[in-house]
Amino acid sequence: MTPSSTDSPDSAGNVPGESDDGRESSEGEKKPVAPRKPRAPRKASTPRKPAAPRKSTTARKPSTPRKPSSASKATSQSGETSASSSLTGPPKSALPVQFGEEFADVVVPPRPPLPTADHQQVVEPNLDDASNGAVDTAPDIETELEPVVDQAEAEAEAEAEAEAETSAVEADAVVDAVDDAVANADDDDLTAVVGYVSDPLAETSQPVDALVVRGVTKVFGATRAADDVNLTVPAGSFYGLVGPNGAGKTTTLSIISGLLGADSGSVEVCGVDARKHTRDAKRMIGVLPDRLRTFDRLTGRQLLYYCGVLRGLSPAVVEKRTVDLARAFDLSEALARPVSDYSAGMTKKVMLAGAMIHSPRLLILDEPFESVDPVSSAVILEILSTYVEHGGTVILSSHGMDLVERVCSRVAVLVSGRVLAEGTIDEVRGESTLEERFLELAGGSSDLEGLEWLHTFSG
Repeated sequence: MTPSSTDSPDSAGNVPGESDDGRESSEGEKKPVAPRKPRAPRKASTPRKPAAPRKSTTARKPSTPRKPSSASKATSQSGETSASSSLTGPPKSALPVQFGEEFADVVVPPRPPLPTADHQQVVEPNLDDASNGAVDTAPDIETELEPVVDQAEAEAEAEAEAEAETSAVEADAVVDAVDDAVANADDDDLTAVVGYVSDPLAETSQPVDALVVRGVTKVFGATRAADDVNLTVPAGSFYGLVGPNGAGKTTTLSIISGLLGADSGSVEVCGVDARKHTRDAKRMIGVLPDRLRTFDRLTGRQLLYYCGVLRGLSPAVVEKRTVDLARAFDLSEALARPVSDYSAGMTKKVMLAGAMIHSPRLLILDEPFESVDPVSSAVILEILSTYVEHGGTVILSSHGMDLVERVCSRVAVLVSGRVLAEGTIDEVRGESTLEERFLELAGGSSDLEGLEWLHTFSG
């Protein structure tokens, strides 16, 4: 039976009398279907850039095959053994453990035999065992050498006893000879014998001179500032160096302190040659130079700290000695001020404190009392006198003859670079005063002729 035209599907594929979900409508009429919305056209995609061609890599070299190690050999052997054992089954008896090839050259040395009490067995040396350190091949030498050692000790003791007896006999003979010589000697001979015995002790007990100057010469052009200067300053003395202006006092003191080199001559400080051992000599010297040459932009405390540390003192010791010296020289309130603000007398005192901060054996002071008030001069003299009493040595230059005559124990008169007189105060001045003696050596009064105009006063 053929379907009718009414039941045939239309061009959209719908059957008449059915809804969109395949059910017929109640009215039997076909409902119109809404047309679908057309899809939007796709956007044209951007074409991709072609990838860059890869660089050709260098062909690798074929690696050399590794040699199989002993462990891998052992593993392969064990694998083969296990494989064979799995085929043939376990062995009937357990085999001993075998070492690998790396232990094939190991030799286990035998144990050495133990020696008996009545027989010392000498072991024959075995080169293989000795190289492995397994056997001690040294024989027992102490037992064989005991008789020889005992004999040598006995001979040494006998020789020592014989030498002691000989020395005692010789000493007794010397003592007897000396006693006989002293008993039969005259007074002059006895004095010579006693002097011979006591002189070495006397020489060792004598103190070394603090300063010895021999033949020091210094020439500046046509001027001989120091001309064959010879000085001897004993330890523990107050030594004065006097002379007119331009006599060479500052030059001589500068050479002694090491600030200036001499053309010829030698300087010894406490037995130390200042030319050969300059540092050792300077370590024992404290210097107060002329013209107040110092670092005046530092404060007083900084200047004393610099002087102390430069001499090798620790900061704690420098601080303590700075306080003590500032109190002694009446500088406690001025330590925080720059030295350039000090007066001439205060500058002299702070520089003298810097020269004494390391407790030197020899103080070299060039005009220490110049521009110093009487009160400060008395304080400085008291400090220096106590320093000398305890073994220190002071050599100073001054124009004050009264001060030198009152304080110093020895003096030297320097004129035109030459020492005209040197010795104790009494030896130099003689029956006159030191000032009169100085004027006599220095040339006396100058010529006053031609100054009559000075007596006519201007209007």
